[in-house]
Amino acid sequence: MSLTRRARRVLAAVVAAVVFTGSGVLTTNAAYAAPPLPAKMAAIGDSLSQAIMTCSSLVSCTSNSWSVGTSGSVASHAARLRGLGASLTTYNNAVTSAKSAGLPAQATKAASQNVNYVTMQIGGNDACTPTVAGMTPTATFDANVRASLATLAASASHPDIFVASVPNLKRLWEVNRTSFSARLTWATLGLCKSMLANPSSTSTADMQRRDAVQRRVNEYNAVLAAACTATPKCRWDGGAVANYSFSRADISTRDYFHPSVTGQAALARVTWAASQWVR
Repeated sequence: MSLTRRARRVLAAVVAAVVFTGSGVLTTNAAYAAPPLPAKMAAIGDSLSQAIMTCSSLVSCTSNSWSVGTSGSVASHAARLRGLGASLTTYNNAVTSAKSAGLPAQATKAASQNVNYVTMQIGGNDACTPTVAGMTPTATFDANVRASLATLAASASHPDIFVASVPNLKRLWEVNRTSFSARLTWATLGLCKSMLANPSSTSTADMQRRDAVQRRVNEYNAVLAAACTATPKCRWDGGAVANYSFSRADISTRDYFHPSVTGQAALARVTWAASQWVR
Protein backbone atom coordinates (compact mmCIF):
# COMPACT_ATOMS: atom_id res chain seq x y z
CA MET A 1 0.00 0.00 0.00
CA SER A 2 1.39 3.41 -0.91
CA LEU A 3 1.75 6.05 1.73
CA THR A 4 -0.82 8.19 -0.06
CA ARG A 5 -3.45 5.42 -0.06
CA ARG A 6 -2.74 4.67 3.58
CA ALA A 7 -3.12 8.32 4.50
CA ARG A 8 -6.44 8.39 2.71
CA ARG A 9 -7.67 5.39 4.66
CA VAL A 10 -6.67 6.95 7.96
CA LEU A 11 -8.38 10.20 7.02
CA ALA A 12 -11.56 8.36 6.03
CA ALA A 13 -11.59 6.50 9.34
CA VAL A 14 -11.21 9.74 11.29
CA VAL A 15 -14.00 11.43 9.33
CA ALA A 16 -16.28 8.44 9.89
CA ALA A 17 -15.62 8.53 13.64
CA VAL A 18 -16.49 12.15 14.30
CA VAL A 19 -19.70 14.11 14.31
CA PHE A 20 -19.73 17.87 13.69
CA THR A 21 -22.43 19.84 15.48
CA GLY A 22 -23.82 23.28 14.79
CA SER A 23 -22.04 24.51 17.89
CA GLY A 24 -18.71 23.73 16.32
CA VAL A 25 -18.06 20.72 18.56
CA LEU A 26 -16.36 17.58 17.34
CA THR A 27 -17.30 14.46 19.24
CA THR A 28 -16.57 10.79 18.76
CA ASN A 29 -19.00 7.92 19.08
CA ALA A 30 -16.93 4.82 19.71
CA ALA A 31 -18.67 1.54 18.93
CA TYR A 32 -19.87 -0.38 21.96
CA ALA A 33 -22.63 -2.78 22.92
CA ALA A 34 -25.96 -1.29 23.99
CA PRO A 35 -26.36 -1.22 27.79
CA PRO A 36 -28.87 -3.42 29.61
CA LEU A 37 -32.43 -2.16 29.57
CA PRO A 38 -33.10 0.06 32.61
CA ALA A 39 -35.58 -0.70 35.38
CA LYS A 40 -35.81 2.93 36.54
CA MET A 41 -35.49 6.11 34.51
CA ALA A 42 -35.56 9.84 35.30
CA ALA A 43 -35.72 13.06 33.33
CA ILE A 44 -33.88 16.12 34.61
CA GLY A 45 -33.93 19.57 33.08
CA ASP A 46 -36.53 22.20 32.34
CA SER A 47 -39.99 22.67 30.80
CA LEU A 48 -39.03 20.89 27.57
CA SER A 49 -38.90 17.64 29.53
CA GLN A 50 -42.09 18.60 31.37
CA ALA A 51 -43.87 19.05 28.00
CA ILE A 52 -45.46 22.28 29.12
CA MET A 53 -47.99 23.85 26.71
CA THR A 54 -48.95 20.54 25.09
CA CYS A 55 -52.29 20.01 26.88
CA SER A 56 -55.50 22.00 27.13
CA SER A 57 -54.14 24.21 29.92
CA LEU A 58 -50.95 26.23 30.26
CA VAL A 59 -49.28 23.74 32.56
CA SER A 60 -46.99 20.76 32.37
CA CYS A 61 -48.33 17.72 30.56
CA THR A 62 -45.76 15.07 31.36
CA SER A 63 -47.54 12.35 29.39
CA ASN A 64 -46.26 14.16 26.28
CA SER A 65 -42.65 14.39 27.46
CA TRP A 66 -40.04 13.36 24.89
CA SER A 67 -38.17 11.63 27.71
CA VAL A 68 -40.56 9.79 30.05
CA GLY A 69 -43.96 10.45 28.49
CA THR A 70 -46.60 7.80 27.89
CA SER A 71 -48.41 9.33 24.90
CA GLY A 72 -48.48 7.20 21.78
CA SER A 73 -48.32 10.40 19.75
CA VAL A 74 -44.85 11.17 21.11
CA ALA A 75 -43.07 7.79 21.39
CA SER A 76 -40.77 8.91 24.18
CA HIS A 77 -37.52 7.28 25.25
CA ALA A 78 -39.44 5.50 28.00
CA ALA A 79 -42.03 4.20 25.55
CA ARG A 80 -39.35 2.96 23.19
CA LEU A 81 -37.49 1.23 26.01
CA ARG A 82 -40.70 -0.51 27.04
CA GLY A 83 -41.10 -1.52 23.42
CA LEU A 84 -37.72 -3.21 23.67
CA GLY A 85 -38.93 -5.15 26.70
CA ALA A 86 -38.02 -2.93 29.65
CA SER A 87 -40.21 -3.11 32.76
CA LEU A 88 -39.73 0.54 33.57
CA THR A 89 -40.54 2.90 36.44
CA THR A 90 -40.14 6.56 35.49
CA TYR A 91 -39.65 9.86 37.33
CA ASN A 92 -39.90 13.34 35.87
CA ASN A 93 -37.61 15.50 38.00
CA ALA A 94 -37.41 18.32 35.47
CA VAL A 95 -38.63 21.71 36.69
CA THR A 96 -40.36 24.32 34.55
CA SER A 97 -38.24 27.49 34.20
CA ALA A 98 -35.19 25.72 35.64
CA LYS A 99 -31.75 27.02 34.80
CA SER A 100 -28.53 25.07 35.12
CA ALA A 101 -28.24 26.30 38.72
CA GLY A 102 -31.17 24.04 39.60
CA LEU A 103 -29.75 20.99 37.88
CA PRO A 104 -27.52 19.66 40.71
CA ALA A 105 -30.55 19.30 43.00
CA GLN A 106 -32.42 17.42 40.30
CA ALA A 107 -29.42 15.13 39.78
CA THR A 108 -29.28 14.47 43.52
CA LYS A 109 -32.95 13.53 43.47
CA ALA A 110 -32.43 11.17 40.53
CA ALA A 111 -29.49 9.58 42.34
CA SER A 112 -31.69 8.98 45.40
CA GLN A 113 -34.23 7.22 43.17
CA ASN A 114 -31.58 4.68 42.12
CA VAL A 115 -32.33 5.16 38.45
CA ASN A 116 -30.47 3.26 35.74
CA TYR A 117 -31.06 5.82 32.98
CA VAL A 118 -31.24 9.62 33.08
CA THR A 119 -31.99 12.10 30.29
CA MET A 120 -30.80 15.68 30.71
CA GLN A 121 -31.98 18.69 28.71
CA ILE A 122 -30.95 22.13 30.03
CA GLY A 123 -29.78 25.52 28.84
CA GLY A 124 -32.72 27.29 27.23
CA ASN A 125 -33.58 29.29 30.33
CA ASP A 126 -29.93 30.17 30.91
CA ALA A 127 -30.00 32.00 27.57
CA CYS A 128 -33.62 33.20 27.66
CA THR A 129 -33.33 36.14 30.03
CA PRO A 130 -34.61 39.73 30.08
CA THR A 131 -31.28 40.99 28.74
CA VAL A 132 -28.19 39.59 27.05
CA ALA A 133 -26.15 40.62 30.07
CA GLY A 134 -28.39 38.49 32.27
CA MET A 135 -27.55 35.21 30.53
CA THR A 136 -25.77 32.60 32.62
CA PRO A 137 -21.99 32.89 32.09
CA THR A 138 -20.62 29.92 30.18
CA ALA A 139 -18.18 29.07 32.99
CA THR A 140 -21.05 28.96 35.50
CA PHE A 141 -23.10 26.78 33.18
CA ASP A 142 -20.10 24.47 32.84
CA ALA A 143 -19.68 24.15 36.61
CA ASN A 144 -23.39 23.40 37.12
CA VAL A 145 -23.50 20.76 34.41
CA ARG A 146 -20.31 19.03 35.52
CA ALA A 147 -21.46 18.96 39.15
CA SER A 148 -24.74 17.36 38.09
CA LEU A 149 -23.10 14.74 35.92
CA ALA A 150 -20.59 13.95 38.66
CA THR A 151 -23.43 13.37 41.13
CA LEU A 152 -25.12 10.95 38.75
CA ALA A 153 -21.91 9.13 37.86
CA ALA A 154 -21.03 8.68 41.54
CA SER A 155 -24.46 7.40 42.56
CA ALA A 156 -24.94 3.81 43.66
CA SER A 157 -26.81 2.75 40.51
CA HIS A 158 -24.21 4.26 38.10
CA PRO A 159 -26.84 5.21 35.52
CA ASP A 160 -26.49 5.54 31.79
CA ILE A 161 -26.91 9.23 30.98
CA PHE A 162 -28.19 10.92 27.84
CA VAL A 163 -27.48 14.62 27.34
CA ALA A 164 -29.58 16.52 24.79
CA SER A 165 -28.32 19.71 23.19
CA VAL A 166 -29.99 23.11 23.52
CA PRO A 167 -32.36 23.98 20.64
CA ASN A 168 -31.43 26.74 18.22
CA LEU A 169 -33.12 29.80 19.73
CA LYS A 170 -32.51 31.95 16.68
CA ARG A 171 -34.42 29.40 14.64
CA LEU A 172 -37.32 29.84 17.07
CA TRP A 173 -37.34 33.56 16.27
CA GLU A 174 -36.99 32.98 12.52
CA VAL A 175 -39.87 30.52 12.27
CA ASN A 176 -42.53 32.80 13.78
CA ARG A 177 -41.13 36.33 13.51
CA THR A 178 -43.65 37.19 10.77
CA SER A 179 -46.62 35.84 12.74
CA PHE A 180 -48.70 38.57 14.38
CA SER A 181 -50.09 36.08 16.93
CA ALA A 182 -46.60 34.94 17.87
CA ARG A 183 -45.26 38.48 18.23
CA LEU A 184 -48.25 39.49 20.36
CA THR A 185 -47.88 36.42 22.58
CA TRP A 186 -44.11 36.91 23.02
CA ALA A 187 -44.67 40.52 24.03
CA THR A 188 -47.63 39.79 26.33
CA LEU A 189 -45.88 36.96 28.16
CA GLY A 190 -42.45 38.58 28.06
CA LEU A 191 -40.91 35.42 26.67
CA CYS A 192 -37.17 35.09 26.09
CA LYS A 193 -36.59 38.81 25.66
CA SER A 194 -32.89 38.31 25.05
CA MET A 195 -33.83 36.69 21.73
CA LEU A 196 -37.47 37.60 21.06
CA ALA A 197 -37.66 41.30 21.97
CA ASN A 198 -38.46 43.56 18.98
CA PRO A 199 -39.00 40.51 16.76
CA SER A 200 -39.73 42.51 13.61
CA SER A 201 -36.67 44.73 13.92
CA THR A 202 -33.79 44.35 11.48
CA SER A 203 -31.67 47.03 13.11
CA THR A 204 -27.99 46.28 13.57
CA ALA A 205 -28.36 46.35 17.35
CA ASP A 206 -31.21 43.83 17.38
CA MET A 207 -29.51 41.53 14.90
CA GLN A 208 -26.31 41.62 16.94
CA ARG A 209 -28.30 40.91 20.12
CA ARG A 210 -29.86 37.79 18.59
CA ASP A 211 -26.49 36.62 17.33
CA ALA A 212 -25.00 37.08 20.80
CA VAL A 213 -27.70 34.91 22.34
CA GLN A 214 -27.20 32.17 19.78
CA ARG A 215 -23.43 32.28 20.32
CA ARG A 216 -24.02 31.70 24.02
CA VAL A 217 -26.31 28.75 23.21
CA ASN A 218 -23.54 27.34 21.02
CA GLU A 219 -21.13 27.73 23.93
CA TYR A 220 -23.56 25.88 26.21
CA ASN A 221 -23.71 23.04 23.70
CA ALA A 222 -19.92 22.86 23.60
CA VAL A 223 -19.95 22.60 27.39
CA LEU A 224 -22.57 19.84 27.34
CA ALA A 225 -20.60 17.85 24.79
CA ALA A 226 -17.31 18.15 26.66
CA ALA A 227 -18.80 17.45 30.08
CA CYS A 228 -20.66 14.38 28.84
CA THR A 229 -17.57 13.06 27.07
CA ALA A 230 -15.68 13.30 30.37
CA THR A 231 -18.40 11.40 32.29
CA PRO A 232 -18.62 7.60 32.42
CA LYS A 233 -21.66 6.05 30.69
CA CYS A 234 -22.76 9.40 29.24
CA ARG A 235 -24.01 9.81 25.67
CA TRP A 236 -24.13 13.28 24.05
CA ASP A 237 -26.71 13.70 21.29
CA GLY A 238 -24.09 14.94 18.84
CA GLY A 239 -26.03 18.15 18.31
CA ALA A 240 -29.19 16.37 17.18
CA VAL A 241 -31.54 18.83 18.91
CA ALA A 242 -29.38 21.88 18.17
CA ASN A 243 -29.27 21.02 14.47
CA TYR A 244 -32.92 20.05 14.12
CA SER A 245 -34.61 22.51 11.76
CA PHE A 246 -38.00 22.66 13.46
CA SER A 247 -41.05 24.05 11.70
CA ARG A 248 -44.08 26.00 12.90
CA ALA A 249 -45.92 22.72 13.47
CA ASP A 250 -43.29 21.78 16.04
CA ILE A 251 -44.05 24.86 18.18
CA SER A 252 -47.05 25.21 20.49
CA THR A 253 -49.48 27.96 19.48
CA ARG A 254 -50.24 28.50 23.19
CA ASP A 255 -47.03 30.46 23.66
CA TYR A 256 -45.13 30.11 20.36
CA PHE A 257 -42.12 29.10 22.38
CA HIS A 258 -42.36 25.55 23.72
CA PRO A 259 -42.68 22.42 21.57
CA SER A 260 -46.11 21.22 20.53
CA VAL A 261 -47.01 17.53 20.73
CA THR A 262 -45.54 17.28 17.23
CA GLY A 263 -42.42 19.01 18.50
CA GLN A 264 -42.12 16.66 21.48
CA ALA A 265 -42.40 13.72 19.07
CA ALA A 266 -39.62 15.23 16.96
CA LEU A 267 -37.43 15.67 20.06
CA ALA A 268 -38.06 12.04 21.00
CA ARG A 269 -37.26 10.86 17.50
CA VAL A 270 -34.01 12.74 16.91
CA THR A 271 -32.66 12.09 20.41
CA TRP A 272 -33.56 8.41 20.45
CA ALA A 273 -31.65 7.99 17.18
CA ALA A 274 -28.56 9.22 19.04
CA SER A 275 -29.18 7.19 22.20
CA GLN A 276 -27.26 4.33 23.76
CA TRP A 277 -29.73 1.77 22.44
CA VAL A 278 -29.49 2.75 18.80
CA ARG A 279 -25.82 3.36 17.98
